[in-house]
Amino acid sequence: MKHFLQFSDFTIDEFDYLFKRTALIKHKFKSYERHQPLVDRTLAMIFEKASTRTRVSFEAGMYQLGGSVVHLTTGDSQLGRSEPIEDSARVISRMVDLVMIRTYGQDKINNFAAHSRVPVINGLTNEFHPCQILADLFTFIEHRGDSNNPLDCLKGKVVAWVGDGNNMANTWLQAADLLGFTVHISTPRGYEVDHSIAGLKSSNSFTVFDNPLQACKGADLVTTDVWTSMGFEAENETRKIAFNDWCVDQEMMALANPKALFMHCLPAHRGEEVQAEVIDGPQSVVWDEAENRLHVQKALMEYLLLGAL
Repeated sequence: MKHFLQFSDFTIDEFDYLFKRTALIKHKFKSYERHQPLVDRTLAMIFEKASTRTRVSFEAGMYQLGGSVVHLTTGDSQLGRSEPIEDSARVISRMVDLVMIRTYGQDKINNFAAHSRVPVINGLTNEFHPCQILADLFTFIEHRGDSNNPLDCLKGKVVAWVGDGNNMANTWLQAADLLGFTVHISTPRGYEVDHSIAGLKSSNSFTVFDNPLQACKGADLVTTDVWTSMGFEAENETRKIAFNDWCVDQEMMALANPKALFMHCLPAHRGEEVQAEVIDGPQSVVWDEAENRLHVQKALMEYLLLGAL
C-alpha cells in the first residue's frame, strides 16, 4: 500500500507511468470512451479547508472511474470535535477504499496515514500540494513534450516561481530535485521558501533571486500563486505591500523563453499576483492546467488502488 502525501513519495518510474496513464485516461475521456476500473470502490474526501477544484476534480473523477464518494467536513464529522485523528483514521479506513484529505498541517495527514488501512492522498496542506504539481507537470508535457516519453521534456528546463514561499513552492522544489529540472525562486524578504521542509537531496535544483525579473530570465515556465494562502487572511494587507513587486506582468514574461508558458493553480486575483494580460494572454495555460487536475488524479487513484496496469 502506498500513500501520496508529498511529491517525493513516488519514484521517477512511478511518475513516468502516471503521466503516460494520464494521457490515456484523458484521451478516453475526450473520446467519450467509458473507463471504469474502480467499480464498487469508495473514496472518502475530508475537507478542513474549502475548495472548488479539489472537490470537483476528485468527486467527478471517482464517479467517472465507476466508484462512489463520501464527502466529509469538520462540521459534519468527528474530525472537528474531540475524536483523535488516529481513531478517525482507523474507523474511516475500514469503510472506504481510499481517502483524500485537504487540511492545514502536514503532521495531521501524516498521522492519519500512519493509522489508515487504505491509501491516503494529500489534497493540500500548508506544506505541500502534490496533486497540483502533478497536474502542472502533465500540462507542461502536453504542450512541450511527448506523451510516449513524458519526462524527457522536463530535463534541463527552468521553472520560475514568483511570489510566496508556500506549499506550491515547496512542492516545485521536490519535483525539480527528483525529475531533473531547475526552479528559479523569487520571494519578498520575510516570505522565503524554507528549503528544509522539502527535504531535498541536493541544492543543485534551485537558485534564489532577490529580483523576480532575474528569476524569469530564460525560464520555460513562469508560475505563481495568490499572495495570501488560506489560513493567513489576517496578513492580507501586509502581504499586499510586501508583494507589490512580485506581480507577474508582461515585462517578466518578455524576459522568459519566447515559448514560455504561464501557470497559476487558481483562484487568481488579476492585478495582484498576476496581470490580466498575462493570465488571459496567449502564453497562459491555466484552464488546461485546471482541467488536468481531473485526469492526473484519476490516474493517481487508479494506481494507488490497482497498481500499474
